[in-house]
Amino acid sequence: MKLTISKEDYLKAIAEALSEEGTVLAATVARWVSVSAPAVTLALRRLRRDKMVEVDRKGRISLTVAGQRVADKLRLRHHLVERMLHEMLGVEWYKVHEEAERLEHAISEDVERRLIAKLGADRPCPHGNQINKSPAERRSAGLQLLGEATPGSVVRIMSVDERDSKLLEYFDGLGIRPGSQVKVIRANYDGTLALDLGSKATNLAEAAAKMIWVSAITRPSERSA
Repeated sequence: MKLTISKEDYLKAIAEALSEEGTVLAATVARWVSVSAPAVTLALRRLRRDKMVEVDRKGRISLTVAGQRVADKLRLRHHLVERMLHEMLGVEWYKVHEEAERLEHAISEDVERRLIAKLGADRPCPHGNQINKSPAERRSAGLQLLGEATPGSVVRIMSVDERDSKLLEYFDGLGIRPGSQVKVIRANYDGTLALDLGSKATNLAEAAAKMIWVSAITRPSERSA
């Protein structure tokens, strides 16, 4: 079955939302795709007709085997395109997501195979993210959100949520990017997080800090030992 770009986008968004949030409702999809509730209702009706999704009595959405197959293929191609743009063409890391959103639908089976042969499929994308890596799996690997880091600790940025290109560019301007080190100074009363970025200090909003996964390099007790 030849699916439209819109249907592919919905299936990928549902797969990503399931990985990140666990339970997916119509409102969840609307938030992930940034469309109206009536548009999601219509899209889900069509995807159910195509046997790509199922919706239970409580409104919880899941992918069928066919729907999961399409979503997995698109997520892999998105990942490969991001890496191609950054690693082979030198496109800035904070720009590649939006470019990949457009190009992922045009990748053929042949090009996909060639990109896998050239780049491999198991390395993280320029944002530090790996395909299908859930928050629970990140935590089991010892990662935490930046906003959860202990004041006084030094952390390494491991991955950044890639969906907001303006936020990514803002991060890059601050020096917050995968691989960089940050010292957490304190949690401020207004909900912001005071950070020492080496060459500068800044206060990062709580919502932004929740977009960043980090690993601890040193903790306060280790620094004073």
